[in-house]
Amino acid sequence: MKPVLLLIPGMLNTARIWARVVPLLQDIADVRIANVLSQSTIQAMATDAWTLLSDLQPGQPLVIAGFSMGGYVAIEMVANCHHPVHAIALLDTSSRPETEESMVVREKTIAAMARDFEKVIAGVAAFSTHAATHSDAALMQEALAIMREVGPEAAARQVRALMTRKDHRASLAQLNIPTLVLCGEDDKVTPQALSTEMAEQIPGARLELISQAGHMTPLEQPARVAALLASML
Repeated sequence: MKPVLLLIPGMLNTARIWARVVPLLQDIADVRIANVLSQSTIQAMATDAWTLLSDLQPGQPLVIAGFSMGGYVAIEMVANCHHPVHAIALLDTSSRPETEESMVVREKTIAAMARDFEKVIAGVAAFSTHAATHSDAALMQEALAIMREVGPEAAARQVRALMTRKDHRASLAQLNIPTLVLCGEDDKVTPQALSTEMAEQIPGARLELISQAGHMTPLEQPARVAALLASML
């Protein structure tokens, strides 16, 4: 039986963030994508993701890959396992909890999205991508289209979910499964230092940096992301 690969989108992402990755993996894995648009907490996202996996067979390998906010969901899933997890991949994310300063920024983001969502996502798309990506008009339009699909209401729920997430740093030190930590070399949202820090917290974790990529690695460098995920299956 094929291994199951669960892909978890990040904030301001629909399943479409993985659209360039899935075709490269669907021959070797049963690829599923979690929905992170309707819930109000990271824990609820994790619970709903486990529901998506309720038909897993005993002994069927499960690999979980979380991008950005999806990384927090992946960690929450592993902390509350419903089925043995064969491996985990954490893409462009971090293990740090919220701070008072970041909470203030989050509140300002929610207010800004309510005022002018289009302006906010234009800024997010530019900040979240590599300079080389900016010259690819089709790719930039794809990034914006994905964010528009989320919309301001769901985006605000996601921001609040991030604000109330648990601190799982202690549990990361107890992880005893193959772990891939992946980050775009030009990631300004969750910079390399955060991935390095997280990889050092997890016993035996493998750190991979992706060149010519900012934060949105599944969109910017899908072939490289797919190859690294395939190595975990």
